[in-house]
Amino acid sequence: MIAPFVILPLEVMNKPMSSAPNSPVRERFSNSAENLRNIAEDMLSYAKRQGATAASAEVSEGFGQAVTVRQGEVETIEYNRDKGLGITIYLGQQRGNASTSDFSPQAVRDTVDAALSIARYTAKDDCSGLPEEDSMATDFADLDLYHPWDLSVEDAIELATECERAAMDADARIQNSEGATVSVHEAQFVLANSQGFVGGYPTSRHSLSCSVIAEQMDAMERDYWYSVARNSGDLLGAQQVGRMAAERTVRRLGARQIATMQVPVLFDASVASSLLGHFVGAVSGGSLYRKSSFLLDQLDKPVFSSHINISDIPDIKKGLASSPFDDEGVKTQHRQIVENGVLRGYFLGSYSARKLGLHSTGNSGGNHNLILKPSGEGALDLAGLLKTMNRGLLVTELLGQGVNSITGDYSRGAAGFWVENGEIQYPVHEVTIAGNLKDMYKNIVAVGSDVLVQGSRQCGSILLECMTIAGC
Repeated sequence: MIAPFVILPLEVMNKPMSSAPNSPVRERFSNSAENLRNIAEDMLSYAKRQGATAASAEVSEGFGQAVTVRQGEVETIEYNRDKGLGITIYLGQQRGNASTSDFSPQAVRDTVDAALSIARYTAKDDCSGLPEEDSMATDFADLDLYHPWDLSVEDAIELATECERAAMDADARIQNSEGATVSVHEAQFVLANSQGFVGGYPTSRHSLSCSVIAEQMDAMERDYWYSVARNSGDLLGAQQVGRMAAERTVRRLGARQIATMQVPVLFDASVASSLLGHFVGAVSGGSLYRKSSFLLDQLDKPVFSSHINISDIPDIKKGLASSPFDDEGVKTQHRQIVENGVLRGYFLGSYSARKLGLHSTGNSGGNHNLILKPSGEGALDLAGLLKTMNRGLLVTELLGQGVNSITGDYSRGAAGFWVENGEIQYPVHEVTIAGNLKDMYKNIVAVGSDVLVQGSRQCGSILLECMTIAGC
């Protein structure tokens, strides 16, 4: 019995940036949700007739528009419309996968045949196969993930122009621009498998960004800011994004080098989430079963400071990483990943779970909304964290990829500000910060209340007790 397909209900969107009316889902996409479902079911039926013992299929389409204005002139107008389907087929413990962007019946059959052919020539793997049937999602909560934005090209140009103008007018030292961009994206998909699971929904993701260049004497500095949301009404205003880009750029003028030393380091919220990214990679199934993680065999052991709590929350309304099920259709769940510094869970899909002798955590495809809770009820904002640090380096930009996922060794280029007596003294550039992630996590002094939501990993600024700074 095939489970009912659920399309999340369309909400009427408050969108102050455009007066154009919303359009129904069916009119905005080339295919209806029912058509996507039929294609997926046809793929599964044909695969079964051709001898597949199990199969899963995904069919999706999306479209987007991006307009960039630079120096008051339109630089690019981009419009894309994409579609694709893919099928994974199992012949016992042999697996094959194929995909195409052609939705015609013949192309669908050819894609299934290709996946079958690949499966016949792959080695058996006793961990391959669909997720356990009782792990599949059956409830499809409305997470409010779809908010279409009927933004005309003319309105997008006006919005980008306003954003860039706000940045250029903010300070006389801003003489050049890399442009302001307004982006609109909408998509829908259907995921189905031979166990009877069928699910899917439409999503949206819109953004506004600006990048400018400031000059002083012979020095030039660049910085940017952006806002991203499911609903355009939740984006920061164009002038606010522009002003923030300008402020971040101008404050970097007059940057100096500093001497090599060991001091506290404060990761600004805009870069602090990268520390969560390294953690997710280390406790994800692929790294664990390949034994390529610096956090091997650490379950139920302290890996962070005792005041650190991290949750994986898949059901936040309008969340940038919210979903009722993962990439395999497994139901998602609210989980406490780190509790008072102790690691309580991994991020596992069905394959990696079997490799480890565990069960899927509903994280095929990665984490959902990963939330690092601020430290305590009286959590400090950035100014408070600077006071706590007293003397050290505030990092606002990270450069390079010098992180060893096996050992945890961490060495990255950085830029930011030197702090004395809890106050920013001057900008700093051309430095390297180094340590080991295992030590860094356990030496977190505080997590700020200045939580920044620009992706799937959300946290405030993070203050570390000590790191090595390599300067001049």
